[in-house]
Amino acid sequence: MACRDLDGFSTASGGHYEGSIVGASFVRTGLGATDKMCLLLYTDHLEDSPGTISTDDGFLRATSLRPVPQLWQDPLSTFNFGEGRIKNMLYVARGAASDAGPAGDVVVVLSLMVSGDIEVRLLRGAPVASGENENPAGPTNVFGVFALSRSSGSCSF
Repeated sequence: MACRDLDGFSTASGGHYEGSIVGASFVRTGLGATDKMCLLLYTDHLEDSPGTISTDDGFLRATSLRPVPQLWQDPLSTFNFGEGRIKNMLYVARGAASDAGPAGDVVVVLSLMVSGDIEVRLLRGAPVASGENENPAGPTNVFGVFALSRSSGSCSF
């Protein structure tokens, strides 16, 4: 999909995407049941400076989405899952210390939806395997799905 086909998702000329976490506990860990997210996305910079992401709990605070440069030359950049998605992209963001645990990187999966909305998945770590010692100083497991819709103005938080 060419970048020009994604221009309608850009917030470069104003607005933002905002929404809540999917409340189902079986697809959420390390994040609050009522957390909200705000996303600024610049589709003309998807490979170098795609935007910022924030959560109302302070875990992400206008945090830059960091592309993995090698990914854009790898078949993983074309990954697809589920229906109704135009494009899926992987980024990394540095989370601050919060209820989600100590500061540390999270993987951010952005899905540009046919509806014009954006789904965002945050993930970090995995539960410790049986018999392994958990590192108490390390980041905790995080997984959450946010459903974002386009809004005018700036974020509500």
